[in-house]
Amino acid sequence: MGMSTCDVVIPCRDEALALPAVLAHVPDGWHVIVVDNGSTDGTADVARSLGAHVVTENRPGYGAAVHAGMLAATSEFVAVIDGDASMRLTELVPMLDLVRAGTATMAVGRRRPVRRGVWPWHARAGTKLLATMIRRRSAMPIHDLAPMRVCRRDDLLALDVLDRRFGYPLELMLKAARAGWTVTEIDVSYGPRAAGTRSKVSGSLTGTARVARDFAGVLR
Repeated sequence: MGMSTCDVVIPCRDEALALPAVLAHVPDGWHVIVVDNGSTDGTADVARSLGAHVVTENRPGYGAAVHAGMLAATSEFVAVIDGDASMRLTELVPMLDLVRAGTATMAVGRRRPVRRGVWPWHARAGTKLLATMIRRRSAMPIHDLAPMRVCRRDDLLALDVLDRRFGYPLELMLKAARAGWTVTEIDVSYGPRAAGTRSKVSGSLTGTARVARDFAGVLR
């Protein structure tokens, strides 16, 4: 196979049970990079058995994992998606089309829950608050924090996003706005996490509070 159409970076910590569902439908020509961020459940082995390229990032944090994946990527276009099976890789394809056509510098997903109870109230409220803050600060027409996104790798690295924890998506959005990026948001399906896995962010009020602290650091 020649150059891949798009590299998709999947930051993972203990997602061995979710990865078979996540990687069941990889778009044709796409190359999967799973970043193992301190897993103890064999995530890396499962990822390799499913054909993914595995990168190890020992520094804990969402931003650290995503950045390690970006450095490992070689395609012109890169995508990011969570590894918990709540979102579908195939829904990244129309986002890539927008970026490749030049319609958007970055295309991002806006989660639409497939049923009640999928998105805990505290996580949804926090997301809404931060998205509102970004819209006010940047005039960017977004309503979610880009849990799925596609852009050019060179564009992303040039932004120099420095946060290595949960503040990464917020810093990404604010720097993209300052850089004059066109960001287009499209609806994506948001389903339940894979059975037996737990969210590091929305799985608890403590996790949500930790994210809020990281976001506050970015907004200083």
